[in-house]
Amino acid sequence: MANYPDKKGRFGIFGGRYVPETVIYALDELEQFYKKIKTDRGFKREHSDLLNNYVGRPSPLYFAERFTNYLKQAKIYFKREDLNHTGAHKINNT
Repeated sequence: MANYPDKKGRFGIFGGRYVPETVIYALDELEQFYKKIKTDRGFKREHSDLLNNYVGRPSPLYFAERFTNYLKQAKIYFKREDLNHTGAHKINNT
């Protein structure tokens, strides 16, 4: 599967963006602006700062000591995205 949509905005057999027709213009405008700014150093710096200090990315790994001891086979780590400032479900679905 391709990482980018084809000319019709579709990602392989899985389709494309399914949003109300009333927001298509705004999304197209946002897409064009992002394409212009995505390589700008200031934008990258601000984006990275927001990911680190607001979203909580990258999410740290926590060693699950008691679970590891219980299993006695491997070291277990948890990726605690539930601790993100906004809640993982919001950020991961954006």
